[in-house]
Amino acid sequence: MKAIWKNTVIAESDETKTVENNYYFPMESLKKDFFKESNKQTRCPWKGLASYLTIEVEGEKNEDAAWYYPQASHAAKPIENYVAFWNGVEIKE
Repeated sequence: MKAIWKNTVIAESDETKTVENNYYFPMESLKKDFFKESNKQTRCPWKGLASYLTIEVEGEKNEDAAWYYPQASHAAKPIENYVAFWNGVEIKE
């Protein structure tokens, strides 16, 4: 699977996991040059506290367009430190 934004592959993995129709990519599959930590956090009732990443490609930013659970709840442990995307990031095989 590939995560693509602005015609650029920003993550690629054969080991994604699907939860609630979102593909979660292993943290090590991200092309780190395109990501910056964000201060945003949200709480999911069953997965826990989510942290966000901002994507930047060729000077254009997609604020908080990726999220992950650094300390997922017991029920969500399989996706701990796996990253999902939204806000215009395309997921393709």
